[in-house]
Amino acid sequence: MDKNMDLANDALFMGLTAIDLVTILVIVGALAMLTAVWSVATVKDPMRGRVKALQDRREQLKAGITASRKRTKVAKSAEATDQMRSVLKKLKVLQDEQAKEASIRLAQAGIRSKDAVIKLLFARLVSPFVFAGFTAFLVFGMGVGADYSQTMKTGMFCAALLLGYKAPDIFITNLVKKRTDEIRKGLPDALDLLVICAEAGLTVDAAFNRVAKELGKGFPELADEFALTAIELGFLTDRREAYENLARRVDLEALRGVVTTLIQTEKYGTPLASALRVLSAEFRNERMMKAEEKAARLPAIMTIPLILFILPVLFVVILGPAACSISDAML
Repeated sequence: MDKNMDLANDALFMGLTAIDLVTILVIVGALAMLTAVWSVATVKDPMRGRVKALQDRREQLKAGITASRKRTKVAKSAEATDQMRSVLKKLKVLQDEQAKEASIRLAQAGIRSKDAVIKLLFARLVSPFVFAGFTAFLVFGMGVGADYSQTMKTGMFCAALLLGYKAPDIFITNLVKKRTDEIRKGLPDALDLLVICAEAGLTVDAAFNRVAKELGKGFPELADEFALTAIELGFLTDRREAYENLARRVDLEALRGVVTTLIQTEKYGTPLASALRVLSAEFRNERMMKAEEKAARLPAIMTIPLILFILPVLFVVILGPAACSISDAML
């Protein structure tokens, strides 16, 4: 027994013994189980928190029209943001093009706060040093990977720098992708509701507002965008700008087609309901084709799990009794 324990303590993996690895895996598994239980137990309202953002946008548009903004108290978060902004300006990192591009990506991810742009640019600046410092602490301070060569350690340090630089963009890209997928799912239903509202005689901004209320529970992301567009249609002097803002906030080619159709209908006076009905039918056909494509790929995808997990169990269930009978007969 003691000999086995000594072998387990001597078996190293990146400076960690087998007992340490098992302990880390148990801790990670326990945290994952607690996170899963917490996510199931806490059911959140999908529209909670979005109403405040829409009200803030409405107040911003009112302030831009009446030019009467009131001074508000500077919170601690605002002070931290001001410090980040000053650091970025001193390092000449805060440029108009980068700030505009970051603002568009954050809007596509559903983050519309002005301070979020500063925080994203500051995270791009700081995260490489954080990742590299943590890696240097593990490799040189804690002795992780002590058996590695100097070239390998340098490579790990450079990889941590690159990962730290790309980590904020990867996080934002993941948010954008998830949000775009949710909006894509609800777009055909939203167009059908827009057709019904247009045929009922509602104006475009009232139709957007009505569709946003109907889709609030099922597709909160799309309802959020439609509600914001309805607010901008009511306050902005140029309605084309409101449509273009909608296309800019959502990274979806289908929605850009809808925006183009809306702009052309207002410019040339073409019937809105018929154009939206054609677009809705096209989007539904496209969604059905994608579902059929996934269904056609399913047998090929299930081949490897079938071979690895299902067939061995099936063989054991079928051949197990026969093997036991043969072994008893031979004995």
